[in-house]
Amino acid sequence: MWGLFSNPSSGSGRGVVLRNQVIEILNEREFAYHDYSGNNSITAQQNLQSINDQDLEGLIVIGGDGTINMAVQSLAKSNLPLAVIPAGTGNDFARTLGLNIEDPISNLEMFFSTPASRIDLGVAGDRYFVQILSTGFDSLVNERANALPFVKGRMKYNISILLELVKFKPKNYRFRVDGVSFESKAMLIAVANGTSYGGGMLISPKSDPQDGVLDVMIVGPVSKLEFIKVFPKVYRGRHIDHPAVNFLSGKSIEIDSEAVAYADGERIGPLPVKVEVLEAALKVWRR
Repeated sequence: MWGLFSNPSSGSGRGVVLRNQVIEILNEREFAYHDYSGNNSITAQQNLQSINDQDLEGLIVIGGDGTINMAVQSLAKSNLPLAVIPAGTGNDFARTLGLNIEDPISNLEMFFSTPASRIDLGVAGDRYFVQILSTGFDSLVNERANALPFVKGRMKYNISILLELVKFKPKNYRFRVDGVSFESKAMLIAVANGTSYGGGMLISPKSDPQDGVLDVMIVGPVSKLEFIKVFPKVYRGRHIDHPAVNFLSGKSIEIDSEAVAYADGERIGPLPVKVEVLEAALKVWRR
């Protein structure tokens, strides 16, 4: 039996279309399935918590990164594999996994015919994440974007960038990485398990969710004009050579400042935050 979990509002209704296609294929192949989606986020979370990983071949999740993040809270450290059908506007986790985003249904054959593998997760407090935990400028952008409900997709993010940049100033951050403490002024900090966020922004292009560490990117202070010049390079991962951009890696990262943190686009809350890698904590299909 397969599990099914979907967000019908993903991708401006794309989630509904893909869900119907998945169900049609499951019926054609005479595969039994149980739908755990629920009518709202509360019942969906309750349904996910009731899953017994011994009963299912895998959980097919149809949605964007927010839907995946919800499912991962229940799948972490279990034996139940996650099968992602990307249906959101960003689909960054699907990119990290190497899945087909243009033709999401084509990924089903891999789920049905090949074994899943294990990847690492990040954890901050009691919240797991698959891609990026960030703080600084982009967290303020997230806060602003969440207050723009009538703007959709990447445009919401671009508008929020412009609105926040006008008043933004670098902050002083205190770090502790694998027991080593230091301070640094920074504009943006990303703790990466996967490669991208924000709909294809390659914030940490060399990150590997199977290497047992988290990569920390720190963008030091630059002028606003320079920041505007560098920021578009993130979409191709070309920012990593800028002298204000530094990377380090670790298994345990603590960050403190007067700022907030987001992970996989979901609000974690005010700093301080302690982030750790959980090796091989999630079973998932990837190419």
